[in-house]
Amino acid sequence: MAVHTVVSGDNLWRISLAYGVPISIIQKVNGLVSDRLVLGLNLYIPDQDLPERFYQLQQGDTFWNLSQQYKTSVQAIVAANPTLNPTALLVGARIRIPTMQKYQMETLVFFDAIEGSPYVETLNNLSGSITYLAVFTYSFTPKGELVPINDDAILKQAKALDIKPLLVISNYDVQMFSAELADTVLQNKERRTRLVQNLVTTVKEKGYAGVSVDFEFVPPERRKEFTLFLQELKKGLGNLTLQLNAHAKSSDMPTNRLVGFLDYRAVGEVADIVSVMTIDYGYAIGPPAPIAPVWWVEEMLMYATSQINHRKVMMALSLYGYDWSLPAQEKPAEMIPVENAQNRAIDGWLTIQYNEIAQAPTYSYNLMDQEHVVWFEDIQSIKEKYKQMQAYDLLGATYWRLRFPFPQNWAYVEKNMQVLKA
Repeated sequence: MAVHTVVSGDNLWRISLAYGVPISIIQKVNGLVSDRLVLGLNLYIPDQDLPERFYQLQQGDTFWNLSQQYKTSVQAIVAANPTLNPTALLVGARIRIPTMQKYQMETLVFFDAIEGSPYVETLNNLSGSITYLAVFTYSFTPKGELVPINDDAILKQAKALDIKPLLVISNYDVQMFSAELADTVLQNKERRTRLVQNLVTTVKEKGYAGVSVDFEFVPPERRKEFTLFLQELKKGLGNLTLQLNAHAKSSDMPTNRLVGFLDYRAVGEVADIVSVMTIDYGYAIGPPAPIAPVWWVEEMLMYATSQINHRKVMMALSLYGYDWSLPAQEKPAEMIPVENAQNRAIDGWLTIQYNEIAQAPTYSYNLMDQEHVVWFEDIQSIKEKYKQMQAYDLLGATYWRLRFPFPQNWAYVEKNMQVLKA
């Protein structure tokens, strides 16, 4: 594959000739709605090169041994890593390996059932790249009764496409995560048991493949009870999948109001999959910042894999960006699909800057005397995340969320990954 960064004098015709890829393909893969380009735009070019793997060098590695392991050639590895000295490899360095032996991963994508089911065509198009579909979201009452959703159509569609549907349960109350609701049910054994029983019954009656737990703002005092809830739920589910969405953290922080309730080591022993939420470093009600700077993602994955079996861990990837109006404190940033963030820059002839420290694209503009700052993901930044995923040998990736188009990402996954069907 190739990533082409647009420079002065570029146009789609010249880029098409340079790579031997039709303009129509470049437009489709990159979500371009016209032939316009802007400086700094990173384009994914689906060339005929071998798929790529990433590997973190260990003591005793040689290019010869790696070529045998990945069924490729020493020459191909050397060409893909021109800055490395093959006779003096640095332990810990991350290298690119061209190979037909793709990285095997599982994926989980969130689907907004609360907004109806208008994304059937998207699901059809991406079905080969989706292992699990997390249907967002069931909630519950203070007594532990489920608040159902209209999920019959999406369940039928997922099963027809060989996608495993997961019932998402969250402490939602009037479209917001409720600390009080979680506290009320978790601390009471009778209510907690009722919630578990209702979940297990509903999952089995509807034919879900398991449960996705997405609790947020649980009081840290409920740390023990939250783990008990997961243990009781897994016991009821048996061989069905229990997946947990866990806020990212770089240390335990048991009293923190956001992550204190999560005992990574304990929940990692219970859950089949733990999706570490390596997103929203820059968030809607905070100051403008990258969605997931690579240095921060590295810290989060390092801690997570020190506490949880790395083959249970998924890293979260955003299919969106944020557009902040300044000053940022006056109102939340606008969440926009990656494709829209890119095309907003193109429509305004705005130069895109790529932050090398964060490994993320950004730009700014003025609209009606209002300053705006946008951070989002693109093919280059998302590729850096996949490099981290493979360096830690994770189970795979979780995406938020299906309704946000990011064609570069899915084209990259289709070429370079082997998505497993559980």
